[in-house]
Amino acid sequence: MKKYYLIFSEGSKINQIICAVLINLPVFAYGACIGWMSPMGLLLQSKDSPRGTPLTDFEISWIASAPYLTCIPADYLMAILSDKFGRKHTLFFMSAVSFACWTIKLSSMEVWAFILARAIFGITMAGAYVTCPLYTKEISSANVRGMLGTLLIMSHTSGNLFLYIIGDILSYRTILWVCLTLPTLHLILFLMMPESPSYLIKRGETEEAIRVMAWLRCRKEDDPLVISEVNQIKKEQLKDEESNGFVLKAICQDKILVRAFIIAIVLALAREVCGSIPVLNFAGEIFSMSSEGSGLVLTPNQQAMALGAVQVIGASMASFPVEKAGRKPLFVGTAFVSGLSMCALASWFVAREYAVFTPAWIPVVALCLCIFCDALGLQPVSVIVTGEIFSFKYRSSVMAITMSAAGFAAFVQTLFFKPLVNAVGAHVAFYFFGAVCIVTSIYVILKVPETKQRILEEIYEDLKTKKEKKLEREQMMAIEAAKVDV
Repeated sequence: MKKYYLIFSEGSKINQIICAVLINLPVFAYGACIGWMSPMGLLLQSKDSPRGTPLTDFEISWIASAPYLTCIPADYLMAILSDKFGRKHTLFFMSAVSFACWTIKLSSMEVWAFILARAIFGITMAGAYVTCPLYTKEISSANVRGMLGTLLIMSHTSGNLFLYIIGDILSYRTILWVCLTLPTLHLILFLMMPESPSYLIKRGETEEAIRVMAWLRCRKEDDPLVISEVNQIKKEQLKDEESNGFVLKAICQDKILVRAFIIAIVLALAREVCGSIPVLNFAGEIFSMSSEGSGLVLTPNQQAMALGAVQVIGASMASFPVEKAGRKPLFVGTAFVSGLSMCALASWFVAREYAVFTPAWIPVVALCLCIFCDALGLQPVSVIVTGEIFSFKYRSSVMAITMSAAGFAAFVQTLFFKPLVNAVGAHVAFYFFGAVCIVTSIYVILKVPETKQRILEEIYEDLKTKKEKKLEREQMMAIEAAKVDV
């Protein structure tokens, strides 16, 4: 049996793992950029600010929110680039943008430079959740597709934690230089990686697609499994050619695609409105309130590191249940537990208002549970399932639409959460998040098919109603009867 890298046998997953890790390196860089705001925002607003004059709350708010605004149109830009120029070249563009972001921050400390750098980083943010999961899905075999898909959230959360840690121990400019090396390293290492087989087949480069597929699967080019996978991709794309050229119109004209699109939107919005975004922003105040009289005292950056560690633990554990238990049970379980934790947190606020004794550990545990469930199931499963329920033609466009909706939801929550809490109370907001999670878990049980190790035809069969299945059976029987008569 042929050996790869001297130790791995034929059929090994090692090349897929190497490729998936490098695909998600820009996601790690994206996580680091998002995490940069926590320690550096505090530093730039302090009397020890490296720019001399501390930033105002208004300035820091614009710097923080800039990438979320540019990310919305950038989602569509990355989808177009991915389909037109390929997944690989789009990842090079992402890292080049990331490189430019850190270079601007190193070159100037003016407010406009900070806002510009963060704004253009919205392009990398879009690519991280549009191009990277598509690329990962398209190079992965069915039995590791879910596991490799979880690398997206693992890379994101690890990037956050990485920045929280170095933000506590390194100087301002040293951190910028460290962050600049991340896209530089990716631009060099990714030169050796192949293009997606799906994109190569779309371009008519079938022989190259077979060669790439054989390398990814650690098999010979004439291996039946390699040929079978390539033929399955060709079959999917051939079916796509028969549908309407305009993606959204084609989706609207097909009942099954409409149902799949609704599932993708619901999962994306549930991921953003589960409470994790406000929890991360509200964490400092919750820790402060829960620590009263308990002796628990954490600095803002220590709080960020604690939550970052919880996120990484959740993301690192996701690869096992997503393959063993399946996408559906993992999402339902984490959504339900997250909903209960939000309701518990809301009830803690209600009890506190009525001066009822409430243990200080309840909000801390609820906080950590929400973040843990988000990283373990809600984030990875929503992205993985969206990639699995659409063919090549629709995948990038649907991912762009769902990410834009999710990005807008995140922006609205970040902007209005504090005023809402001040107006109606924290308990109302957290009860709402809890209700969203619980209702979504019920929706997934009733409407979402399992996608683990299944091809599109099998998934779409589950999306059909009983009436549609019965009609199809009758049509098939009529065709068979007609053949017999002839």
